[in-house]
Amino acid sequence: MGESSKKWYVLRAAGGKEKKAKEYLEKEIERCGLQDLVSQVLVPTEKVYRIRDGKRICTERLFYPGYVLIEAELTGELQYIIRNEVPHMSGFLTEKRDVKREGGKSQEEKLPIPLRDDEVRRILGEQDEMAVTEAETVVDYKTGDAVKITDGPFSGFDGTVEEILEDRSKLKVMVMIFGRKTLLELNFTQVTKE
Repeated sequence: MGESSKKWYVLRAAGGKEKKAKEYLEKEIERCGLQDLVSQVLVPTEKVYRIRDGKRICTERLFYPGYVLIEAELTGELQYIIRNEVPHMSGFLTEKRDVKREGGKSQEEKLPIPLRDDEVRRILGEQDEMAVTEAETVVDYKTGDAVKITDGPFSGFDGTVEEILEDRSKLKVMVMIFGRKTLLELNFTQVTKE
């Protein structure tokens, strides 16, 4: 069984349970001794930083919520395990095809459809790119938001967001200092919403 006969398939998983389904699947594959049929099981994610209470928190965001990817050579046993033995997993993305049966009868059957090579390259390319590049920071500030400075020489001052510089993870905040409006450039982590 060569590497060339393995293809990527999309499995349906319960929303929010993708990682658990992946773990269960990997354990079941190992328990049944089918490691030679499966190259990898993948839940594509990206790292995202959010600003919460002035702190930069790293979280993971799923590229495809509700789905798990598997590179495998499908056999009847492996399909049965995926469809019936793995919690939080409901099977494959399928398409209906007519299959000839004995006696010349044609019967409609749902068959797993492998991903095309260009789709696999795109998905894996996105995954690799996200592992290498700086994670995206999700900003929940808007121009005009009232903020309180929590760090730095102006800690304790109140201000208003004038401009958001997402590419540099900074805000321009208008603050009243000694009765005059002053524009400060601050990191996302130096302020909290009022």
